Amino acid sequence: MSNRKPETGAFFQRDRQWHPPAYTPDYKTSVVRSPQRALLSLDSTLSEITGPVFGHSLLGELDDDLIHNFAKPGESAIGQRIIVHGRVVDERGVGVASALLEFWQANAGGRYRHKREGYLAPLDPNFGGCGRTITDEDGYYRFRTVKPGAYPWPNGVNDWRPAHIHFSVFGHGFAQRLITQMYFEGDPMIWQCPIVKSIPDKAAIEQLIAALDRQNTIPMDARAYKFDIVLRGRRSTLFENRLEGN
Repeated sequence: MSNRKPETGAFFQRDRQWHPPAYTPDYKTSVVRSPQRALLSLDSTLSEITGPVFGHSLLGELDDDLIHNFAKPGESAIGQRIIVHGRVVDERGVGVASALLEFWQANAGGRYRHKREGYLAPLDPNFGGCGRTITDEDGYYRFRTVKPGAYPWPNGVNDWRPAHIHFSVFGHGFAQRLITQMYFEGDPMIWQCPIVKSIPDKAAIEQLIAALDRQNTIPMDARAYKFDIVLRGRRSTLFENRLEGN
C-alpha cells in the first residue's frame, strides 16, 4: 500500500484519431455496433475521475499463473510456457500503481473454454484461460501462461485471428478503464487480421505487439514477452498560477 495522495484531477480528452473508426465494414460486427449519430464530448464527472481501490488481498494465490490456476494437482496446462510482463503507465509516462489487470485467452490450440465456442480444437482440461493481477508501486505487472493459438472466426470466408491475449485494465478512475489485446512479435497473421487492419495508424498497431524479451526468460522453462500499457493521464492543475503535475 502507498501513502501517496491519489490524484483526482480530470483526465486528458480521448484521442479518437489514435483509435480505429467505429464503423469498419471489413470487421463485420462493427456495422451493427457502430454509433448511428455523431458522438458527444462531455466533461468528466466526479465518478469518472475517481474510482475503486484494489488491494492485493483481492488476488488468489494462483490468479497470475494460468499454467496452474485451473490445473489438477501435480499437472499443468499444455503449450509453450511464457511470461508476460511490463508496466502500466499514463500518458505522462507515470506508472499507475495498484491497477487491476484481468486477462483471458484461448488455449495453445486456439480454443476458448466457453459454452458457445464454435472451433473444434480440443480443450485442455488443465487450462481455464483467465487470470488477474495488480500492478506494484511503479506500475509493473507480471503473469505466467501458455502462448495461445490462432483460430478461425466467421467474419470472412477464411479469416483467422492471430495469437493474442485480451486485457481489461482498471486504473485510478473509471475513465482509465481500457480493454485491449496483445499480439506477439513476429506473427505474420497480425497484419492480415480485419480487426487489426481497422486501426489506421501503424504506430498504434505496433504498440499492441509484445516484444520477445530474452533477458527475462527462465532457462529451460518459459520465454518472456514485454508489453507496456498506456492509460489516460491527468490534466495539469493550476496552483498559485503555476502548472502542477505534468
